[in-house]
Order: sequence, then structure tokens, then C-alpha cells
Amino acid sequence: MTTTGTPATDTPVFAVHGLWKVFGPKAGRVPGDPRLADLDPAALRARTGCTAAVRDVSFDVRKGEVFVVMGLSGSGKSTLVRCLTRLIEPTAGTIAIDGEDVRAMDRARLRTLRRHRAAMVFQHFGLLPHRTVLDNVAYGLEIQGMGRGERREKAAEVVAKVGLEGMEQRRPAQLSGGQRQRVGLARALAVDPEVLLFDEPFSALDPLIRRDMQEEVIRLHREEGRTMVFITHDLQEALKLGDRIALMRDGRVVQLGTPEEIVGSPADDYVRAFVRDVPREQVLTVRTAMRPPLSSEEAATGPGVSPDATVSEAIEAVSRAGTSARVLDRGKCVGVVDAGALLDVVAGASATTADARADRAVPAPRREPAPPTATTSEEPV
Repeated sequence: MTTTGTPATDTPVFAVHGLWKVFGPKAGRVPGDPRLADLDPAALRARTGCTAAVRDVSFDVRKGEVFVVMGLSGSGKSTLVRCLTRLIEPTAGTIAIDGEDVRAMDRARLRTLRRHRAAMVFQHFGLLPHRTVLDNVAYGLEIQGMGRGERREKAAEVVAKVGLEGMEQRRPAQLSGGQRQRVGLARALAVDPEVLLFDEPFSALDPLIRRDMQEEVIRLHREEGRTMVFITHDLQEALKLGDRIALMRDGRVVQLGTPEEIVGSPADDYVRAFVRDVPREQVLTVRTAMRPPLSSEEAATGPGVSPDATVSEAIEAVSRAGTSARVLDRGKCVGVVDAGALLDVVAGASATTADARADRAVPAPRREPAPPTATTSEEPV
């Protein structure tokens, strides 16, 4: 769900269209030949000896958002993120950063892109074992040509920002896995990039440390509003961090949407199986359950919840109050949620549109008693 303190804009930082990465002999023929491009992975390997790691992928990354690419091992997600800065050369398609064609960049422009505009945080840290924490963090600034005193001063600021103050003179071998990953994050932040690229940075960490690092990313993003592209195979991590999620399978994006769209409206059986065990009430918002108020009194009374509140938060509010809750946007009541509608969302009921819930919530029309029928004094035979 959305983690940004500064709302994302519609201005794309990265714009990707029709991207392919094919490994193997004469790889360039695959994207341009529909007879080959439409083959499944096994058939493509059998016919050409090639593997299409990324297949005709298109998306934009908006300024200020956390864009998550997720999928199982072999889905193409790590290849995709490396193509963005041409650490892996794409086979076909277009990539632009702030409107500039990445595939057309010469070596100098590409070096600038990697050193100043987009910084990568890798899974395996990549720290220099003989350098201290401070000098590891300052390494990117050293490559940029910044003087020793200035770069160490800036590195110290970033070290403190990621919670490693007091550890500046330690070496990587003296740190835990989580601390080493914080050094990797600090090193990327030190060069003040426009975009941070994360390639499964927390997958090797223990669950508790992993959760701490996720919270650290959320905190830093809330404070800085920096654009992030985050690669993961963990659905819970994707739902927690992502403003939008691109779910990949066999090199293709099978669904791209918000966490609420992925969980609430899966595109196919593959996505449906992926999200089957996700607690819907912790992802879906009250927008999926609200209906129009039935009266001015209902619009003016009861607890208030935000339109972005999760269904679980609304359930708690309704349970405490013992009545329906108002959905308030800038102080204005835009809808009402009641216990029945909230439970429908938890259960995954299909007929839960706002109109259906409103119809169900309208009291049945009151029936006037029938007039008395004429009677006689005779007993029935």
C-alpha cells in the first residue's frame, strides 16, 4: 500500500515500452518475428536455443512513487531492473529517463546515469571489506571526484540517517547482515540519486531484520519522497512497500496495478492463486465497501474513517461504535460503511458493488395494515 509522504505525480521518471531481453544465438530475431515472439519459453528454447527473460514489457515509473516489480525466481524481474540502466543490454524496445533515450546514451552519458541519476542497492551488499563503514558509504562520492573531507562529511550524515551512527569506523565483517544492508542503502543514498533501484535487497535477511529494513525504506521514502523501483519475490513485501506493483511471469507483466487492484481484482488465475492467502482486510480500503448515506442523520453521525483506511481499520471503528462509520474526505462525508459490507469484503463476496450495498441497506417499504374484510355472524359450515 502507498507509503509516500509526498504524493506521486503523473510525470514519468522511467518510461519503458516494448522492452525485450533475449539470451542466445541471434537473439535479435525473436522480438521482430511474431512466430517466435508468441512461443512459450520451452518451445522458444527448442526452436531457437534462446531464452526470453523479458518479453514485450511496458510501464512508466512516476516521480515520487515506489514501483514494485515482483515475481517468482526466473520471472525476469532482476533482468528487467538491470536493463533500466543497461547493466544488461536490452534486445529491443525503448527506455527513457526524464525523456532521454537510455539506449542511445554513449559511455559518458551512461556513466553519468549510473553515478548520479539512478543508484542500485544489491542483494549481496557489495561492500569493500577493507574499508570502514564511512569509507564504503563515501565510495560513490569518491568515484564522482568529490574531495575527501567533503565526501566523508556527507557520508557521515547519511550513515546517521540510516541508523548506523557510532559505527562509522567498523568494517563490514564486524556488522550484522541488517547493518551491512544499511551500509549498502546509505552508499546509494549518498550520491543523492533521482531514482533508487533495489534488486531483492532484503531476501537474504532474517525475517525480523527484513521487517526492520522494510520499515526503514518506508521511513526514508516518507521523509524524502524519492522515486524507487523495488524488485522482490515476496508478495507481502510488495504489498507493504508498493504504490503500484507489476507482477511478472515468464518475462511478461501479467498485471500492473495498485496493491488494492492486485488483491481485489486479480487479472487471471495465476494472480488469483498468488493473492489467495492475502488478508484482504489489510490491503483493501473502505472505498471497496462504502455506500451512499441513507439520510442526513447517517451522514452526520457515527465514527469517521479516511477513504484510504483499510477495511480492518474500519471494522475496528464500526465494532467499537456499534454502528456504521462515515467515510470522510477533507471533512466531507463521501460514503458510509457498515458491518455487513465490511464482512463481505473480508469474505471476498462478488456482489458487493456500492449500488448493491445501498439497495440492500435501504429499509423495505413499510406496509400499511390491510383493511378488515367483511364478516358475517354465520359460522363456517
